[in-house]
Amino acid sequence: MNDLAGIAQAVSVWFLPVIIAITFHEAAHGWVADRLGDDTARRLGRVSFNPLRHVDPFGTLVLPAILVLLHAPFLFGWAKPVPVAFHRLDNPKRDMIWVALAGPAINIALALAAGLLLQVVGELNANTVTLWLWENLKNAILANVVLACFNMLPIPPLDGGRVLTGLLPRPLAWRFAGLERYGLLVILGLAFVVPLLGRPLGYELNPLGSVLLPMVQVVHGAVLRLTGWA
Repeated sequence: MNDLAGIAQAVSVWFLPVIIAITFHEAAHGWVADRLGDDTARRLGRVSFNPLRHVDPFGTLVLPAILVLLHAPFLFGWAKPVPVAFHRLDNPKRDMIWVALAGPAINIALALAAGLLLQVVGELNANTVTLWLWENLKNAILANVVLACFNMLPIPPLDGGRVLTGLLPRPLAWRFAGLERYGLLVILGLAFVVPLLGRPLGYELNPLGSVLLPMVQVVHGAVLRLTGWA
């Protein structure tokens, strides 16, 4: 019974921050693409703050829930990617960078907004509602920072991979972009397979975490400083 209460409490203070972070992230990609010449996302209804337009049933809900129930040391998931026809952008090679950066940028903006709202909530009288809001906003900072940092890893099809594709010379860019079909396998391998293979050999291998965690710590600390919490 206590476990169920703990899970319910965790869901109540994590669900909204995560869903809002994902929804704004994906909508931002579609909005910027539309502004830069490709209306694919808008025509398909993906420039929307309706989370149902962006949620992937397994990647956004089922997999993270399983990891929580298994007390996994990390959470992993994904949303439905916003469709972008890069060849329809005004300047495909340059504009793909702006489209890719839009998602992480809106997440950092949301993290900063949550930090500022925490200041307001901190001035209110402590009660059940304000404590719930406090936990939601605190988690919103972390959820948005993690989503931004994870997506900026230079692995296609993550946003960082798209940015790197746009920055590379054209011949290298096409080759690097061709790795996109294997990107999810690479991420899953780094997150799950490599650590599992290392344990029987006596090694605690966590290549994804060793790169991502320092990024999250730096950006999270910067957000807290900019919003007056550090």
